[in-house]
Amino acid sequence: MFLGHYTHSIDDKGRLTIPAKFRVELAAGAVVSCGFDRQLNLYTIGTFERLAQKVQALSITRPEIRALSRLLFASASDVILDKSNRINIPSSLRSYAGLESEAVVVGAGDHAEVWSPSGWQEKFGGVSDFAANAERFAELDLGVWSG
Repeated sequence: MFLGHYTHSIDDKGRLTIPAKFRVELAAGAVVSCGFDRQLNLYTIGTFERLAQKVQALSITRPEIRALSRLLFASASDVILDKSNRINIPSSLRSYAGLESEAVVVGAGDHAEVWSPSGWQEKFGGVSDFAANAERFAELDLGVWSG
């Protein structure tokens, strides 16, 4: 499971160091793809294959399914950890996410997200209001928190 958040530099060749806690899960390779909030999603091969199967089982006659397929698959790139525990993020994906010399790598449960520092600050700021969260998430039936 991917947990926590970490800030790492991106070198001039587009290589990002992967946090130590994520390296074992990503050692066999990974897939990086565009996310929905101008961040990148970093999946294990198995997680990406399960996601791909779900998307491919949906009807391509629906425009939103075609759009989802394009976003997910056209931007996807296989990546592997090098000897220095870095992945090379393609320039098109770095541009999409606004990544320059630094990135915030965020655990998101079954995958990791890669954000520009300003993008993460903006997005996380929107969910760090605890009073608003209690109301916003009340309908989600997160039974693990109840009695």
